[in-house]
Formats: sequence, structure tokens, C-alpha cells
Amino acid sequence: MKRTSILVFLLAFLGGFTILHAQAPKRLSSTEIHDGLQKLNFLGSALYFAAHPDDENTRMIAYLSNVRHANTAYLSLTRGDGGQNLVGPEIRELLGVIRTQELLAARRTDGGQQFFTRANDFGFSKHPDETFNIWNRDQVMADAVWVIRNFKPDIIINRFDHRSPGSTHGHHTASAMLSVESFDLSNDTKAFPEQLTSVAPWQPRRIFFNTSWWFYGSEEAFEKADKSNLVSMDVGTYLPKRGISVPEIAAISRSQHKSQGFGSSGTRGSLTEYLELVKGDMPEDVTDPFAGINTTWTRVEGGAPIGEAVSAAITNFDFDQPEKSLPALLRIRNLIKSLPAGHWRDIKLAEVRLLIEGSLGLFLEAVAVDPSVAPGQDIAIQIEAINRSGVEVKLREISFPDLDIEQEVNQNLASNVGISLDQKLSIPADFPISNAYWLNQKANLGMYTVKDQQLRGLPQTPPALDVTFTLDVFDKTKNSWSNLILIKPVVYKKTDPVKGELYSPFEITPPVFTGVSEQVYIFSDAKPQEITVKVTAGRDNVNGIVRLAHPNGWRLEPESFPVDLTHKDEEKTFKFTLYPSDKQEENFITPMVELDGIVYHKDRVKIEYDHIPTQTLILDATAKVVRLNIKKEGQYIGYLKGAGDDIPQALEQIGYQVTMLDDRDMNTDRLQSFDAVIIGIRAYNTLDRMPVYQPILMEYVKEGGTLIVQYNTNRGLKVPMEELAPYPLKLSRDRVTVEEAEVRILAPNHPVLNEPNKITKADFEGWVQERGLYFPDEWAEEYTPILSSNDPDEPARDGGLLVAEYGKGHYVYTGYSWFRELPAGVPGAYRLFANLISWGNKPQP
Repeated sequence: MKRTSILVFLLAFLGGFTILHAQAPKRLSSTEIHDGLQKLNFLGSALYFAAHPDDENTRMIAYLSNVRHANTAYLSLTRGDGGQNLVGPEIRELLGVIRTQELLAARRTDGGQQFFTRANDFGFSKHPDETFNIWNRDQVMADAVWVIRNFKPDIIINRFDHRSPGSTHGHHTASAMLSVESFDLSNDTKAFPEQLTSVAPWQPRRIFFNTSWWFYGSEEAFEKADKSNLVSMDVGTYLPKRGISVPEIAAISRSQHKSQGFGSSGTRGSLTEYLELVKGDMPEDVTDPFAGINTTWTRVEGGAPIGEAVSAAITNFDFDQPEKSLPALLRIRNLIKSLPAGHWRDIKLAEVRLLIEGSLGLFLEAVAVDPSVAPGQDIAIQIEAINRSGVEVKLREISFPDLDIEQEVNQNLASNVGISLDQKLSIPADFPISNAYWLNQKANLGMYTVKDQQLRGLPQTPPALDVTFTLDVFDKTKNSWSNLILIKPVVYKKTDPVKGELYSPFEITPPVFTGVSEQVYIFSDAKPQEITVKVTAGRDNVNGIVRLAHPNGWRLEPESFPVDLTHKDEEKTFKFTLYPSDKQEENFITPMVELDGIVYHKDRVKIEYDHIPTQTLILDATAKVVRLNIKKEGQYIGYLKGAGDDIPQALEQIGYQVTMLDDRDMNTDRLQSFDAVIIGIRAYNTLDRMPVYQPILMEYVKEGGTLIVQYNTNRGLKVPMEELAPYPLKLSRDRVTVEEAEVRILAPNHPVLNEPNKITKADFEGWVQERGLYFPDEWAEEYTPILSSNDPDEPARDGGLLVAEYGKGHYVYTGYSWFRELPAGVPGAYRLFANLISWGNKPQP
């Protein structure tokens, strides 16, 4: 059975579990071993609590983990699925996978651990009431309680205030509200009693709000505020063993959030953080949130001798020869093993195993010769083991507990002489498929579906296969051998000629994958389209039939193709002709491969960026088809990519020819060849060349071109706000987050609402996630506001679509979320966007 509890995941994480997702094996330096000894002597834990990736205060996490040596974790309620992506086109659940890995990279940097709930980041929310209308509050609360009962924090620290709904993102306030409530519920046996078969109730001692001057409105107001209820800590600690300070570690950690553009520069010197007590007793020492909590070994019955032994090991540690600490570490391990079963016993056993491994300079690895294998197939594993200390070590046995395979080895690991072993594994036909566990079942807008209680809270899926190394270590002080068991995940690695050794996860995948080339197919008239279905072999010898399931009223030619693939990873494409229905409608198609009497309809999706491990997802291959009544004028589009989106592909779906613009294209002669030029989302925030491009773009409009600029934020503009557009406008933080919010037409006779498509209120039905964001709130009289919308109980937001004539041309600034609506196949969004492109263009003959 797979080991999936939060506690086991926590222990495995401490033992180098992070290599599961393409991280090189952890090799402890003497500094890290010494730090580990100090951590071994601190029995206290802190849980940081917020809503999204990037909400966490990395200074606080780095300080608690690296200075106080506390067991520190961050519970992010969501995976950041609803945000924007500055590194690529992935949004929604794919972006959530990226941000999950960025958070794990941040925790590897600052020393914390990472947990999540099932909550789905559905986008910006202005009030916790709206948030809880979409999230299942009871389920999110249950997950928070589950994490607390497993992690057992002494203190909880909220990033946000629970008393000020409506003052910040609704998810933020909701996270604080849930945290405060779960503080008591985690110790209530009547709350989520189904959990108590696996975990015990737990009562944290204190809960704090990580306040700052921004909560008070200004630094001056904060200076005058009553701080009698605050704990203050100087987190600017310099760590001489590492040659770096806590704020510098925190900056590196925060810089892992690359999809959000959160690169950060480290600071040096004293830096104070404040914690406001929310519940529990106020520490007598107002500089220590753990004051009054026993964080020594005496908190565990029979633990006092362990604390003394660890203190002695710290005092006697030899940085040049860490193996000298081995006898002490073995004694400490045996003392911990003799304790009654319990939370700290398990955690500290995992820590001391890691220190023993590090002091011996052990390198233990099991590498699959292929990154994946299908159930029912065989896979070759190459095992490497080396002892780089002067201590006698024997490798007695290797085993694969998931497959009930054990192999005796009984070889000495001579100092700095490695051994290699080969093992062939047969994967059972019913072995589970590897995937991001929260994507295995269909989700809804507010929640992911995770039926397995033991998976809830985990940051990522446990490894497909583990290997257990059973070793004997000779203790000279006792003239005897000690048993050592270390568990490692099976991995895959290769050598890139540029990047060197690269790790990726070893995975169990289906025997066949199938997918279509687009997520949405737009049929703008009655003409059929060619649908290309790709079939990829996940094993050798795939012989089956591929079909394309399609809606009633649509016609397909042919009905099926035979599939014959000889080798694993071999691909073939099959071209179906799909005839749309006569009426405007939205529906779905699904490619399917029948193989060995089983129908497969999943595709393999890879996410590959240098800053995170490669992520392989097994996702449903269903695509949307839209029969759309649409007209358009103009044909040739120039698209200047900003932060990344899929709008160019969406426009090609309705027949536009899109050219991605680069430096060579940015001159007025070249731009005049396009019927319209479109600026991608946040281009004015992300493209360093925008100051050079801007006068060229304005000249293009002036000479008769049509320029459509999508949303930007008012922070970090590459050009001054007053130079952003041909006439003055001011960007704001105004947004309309409710996708069903009423859209009012302000200029019913304007061409962009009438030519070539007549736009009505029906065109604003079926929008996804939001209406728009970062609307201008001030603009010159030359602009015509076209639409108005607003969230409940808010004033009208009229700046979401502004149009103006400039010289001979036409300028559009729009904050409506086309980057979400067009890839989602929203018909009305296509019709209106086609009008924007068509504005100023002559009808096609």
C-alpha cells in the first residue's frame, strides 16, 4: 500500500523526498549537518497560514526555521490557479501545478514545509462572503483542521487579519477566518470525527496575526499604535556558517515565484516583524512567540537524556570530519527509538536518520532507465551506493515495498568506492497511474475533488515507487553493528549537453495517450473542420482503434481509424473531418482509443521550465467545439506577446492570420501591413523594449492602424502612465470579479458594438472567472467608454473598454479578460473582439 499520510510525507520530506519531482538528491554539507543537530534539539512547531502562493512571509518562515530551528510549515489554502502567468500561457489548473512547484522551491530555500487544502483559486474575490459562496467552507475547514491535527503546531501565524472583511482579497480574509476557527475546532472531537481514526485532536497554544504598518495605514500611525499585545522579533539575523542573512534567504525564497514576477532583492541588517496575539496566552517574553512553551526534549516523557546527548554532539561537532559524530548520532537514534510512539519521536527519528546519512557521506540512488512505464510492463532500475566516509558500512538489502520485492546484497561499501546494481521490476497491471492527485477527479469552480483523506493536504503526489536501502553501520565505540534503513524514491535522470545532469520523476503512465491539437474549436460558419487526433504509445505494441466522440447533430468522417504503434513514445496523427450543426451551440468532442478492451481518453501534458521540475500530467482529452455565428473584417493580425496568453491561437481559430511580432517587425512600414496590432496582457509591465516600441505603435495608429491594448497593472509600467496611450488615461486597481455581473451598453450606436456583429446582452453570457481587471478610472474626453459593469454593491466601472480615434487610425484600451474568455471558447467574447479588430477595416469582398 502507498504511504500517503501527511505525517509520513513530512518524514519522507525530511529524508530527501524532494527529489521526487526532479530535484537532485540532497547531499548534506557539514554546515547543514550542524544546523540539523541544532534543529534536532528544538521540539517546537509553527504553521504559517494564508491563501495563495506568495502570500507567505518568507522572512518569518526563514527565521523560525533557520534561527529558531522550529518545525515550520506554510498552509496555502489554494495553489494559485486563478492568477496570471508571466512565464508562459498556462492558466487555471496548469498554472496551479506551476505555482505548487514554485512554493516547494521556496520551501527548499527557506527551510519550511508546504501544505494545501482542496480550495480552488477561482480568481480575485472582493469579500469573504463571495469566497465562501464558491468554496465549500466545511471542506476547506476540514482540510485546515486535518493539517493542524497532523502537523501539530504550537503556534499558528496568520498572514491576514480576520476582522476586516472587504479590505483586501476575499481569499485573504477567508484564510484568516478559517484559521481562527480551526484553532479551536482542531481540538474538538465533535469536529470532523471521521479524521480521528488517523489522527488525534490537537490544541495549538497560540494564534497570531503577522501585522505590520500597512495594516495601520501608515508607518506613522503604526509608530503611535498600542503594541502591548504584540510580539516583536528581529528577523534580520546573520548566519555566519552560511554567509547569508535571514532576509537574504527570504528574498531568494520569494524569487522562486517566477510565474508571478516576484523576483526580490535581499536586504541586510536589523528587521523587525510583529505578531499580534489573536487567541491563546500572551508570551511573557514579548520577543519570543514560543515563550512559555516547552520546546526542549523534556516535553517528551523520557526525553531529557536525548537533549543532553544532542547538546554534547553539537559541542563536539567537527566540521572537517562530520563522521566523528556518528557514534553520538547512533546513540541519539537509539534513545529516540526507545521512546513511546508519538509525534516527536517520529519526526526526530527521520531527522536523525538524515544526519547519520549525511555524516557518512552516503549517496544512495535508484534510477529508472526510462522516465515512465505502463502497468503490466517491465522497467530496468540502476542502483548506485557509495560511502564517502571512513566508517565501515555494509549494504545488506534493497527492497521495493510497493512491489513486495526484496533482494539480498551483502556487500561492503568501502570508503569512497561505489557499487552498482541492476534490478528488473515488473509493474502489476492494476498499479495506480502517476498524476497530480488533485486533478484525478473532476473539479468545480471552488473546490478540487480528492476522495482519499490521506492525500488531502499533501503538496504533491507521493512517488510512484520507493526503494528501501537496509544498511549496517559499524560503531567503533561499541564494537558493534547498527542497522540503518533509508528510503529513496525511484527517479529518472539524463545528461543534457548544456545543462548537465537533469532529474525528472519516474512515473507510471497509461499504455496509450490521445489528444487533439486545440482545446477549443470555433466553427464560424457551416464549413467542416479537420480535427487532428494524436495517439502516442505509452508502451511497445499498441494495436487498437481511435474514435472521436462528437455531439448529436454533428457529423464525422470517418468514424474511426485503426491504430498500430510498434514502439513506446511512437506517435501517429489521424485526421477526422467534423461537420458542425446548423445552430449556434457549445459542446464537446473527446478522442478515444480502444486498446485491449479498455477505452483510454487521457492526454499526456508536460510543463517544462528551467526553474521548476518537469511536470507530467494525465488529463482528460476532451475539447470544446463552438458553432458560432460571427462575421469579421480584416485578415492579418500582428501580436506583440506580453506576459503570455493563448489569444493568437484563439484568433487563428476564426480565420485570422496571426504574426507574432519581434524587434524586426517594430517599424511603421512593417506594422502597416497588418489590419490590426494587438498588445498582449501586461506587455507594458513585462517588456523592457516598450519605451522603444511605444512611439512606433502610436505612429502606426496615427497613420491609420488599429491598435488593441489589453490590460496592464498600474505598478511597474515600463513607460510613464501619461505616455501609455494617445490621450491621457489612468489605470486603477478596479476590477469586476463576478463573471455573471451585468454588462451595460453605454454607446449602443458605436461601430464596435454593431459592425460586423450586432452585440447584445446575450453576448456577455457564459463568461468565465471574471469580467475584467485593472480598468482605467480616469480618461480624456477623446475616449468613448463602450461598456459598464460592476460587482455587487460597488459603483459602475465604465473604463473596461475605451476606444478613440487618433489621427487616421483607431485605438482600443481594454481591461476585459479576453485572455480567459477566448481560449475558453466564449461565443460573445469572440464576436465582440472580432468587432474591435474590424473597426476601421473595410469589409472583405
